[in-house]
Amino acid sequence: MTIRYKCRHCETEIGQLPLDSIDEHFLKKNDITHEEKDLYIELGNEGEYTVQCICEECQSSLQKFPNYYALKKWIQ
Repeated sequence: MTIRYKCRHCETEIGQLPLDSIDEHFLKKNDITHEEKDLYIELGNEGEYTVQCICEECQSSLQKFPNYYALKKWIQ
């Protein structure tokens, strides 16, 4: 099982970590709300987690064009 990090805008896979390399305490940590978990973390069919985040390219674009924040999906 793995934890995948994927850009929520361009859907590029940023990286992945084997789940067995993650400390159990880290997984149980509750620094984010249930709403944030529902919005940014998905559990796949095979038990893998996908974390929706942002890649450096999309972050750079958002800094240049802040009006993109108002759009749910701005890359077509």
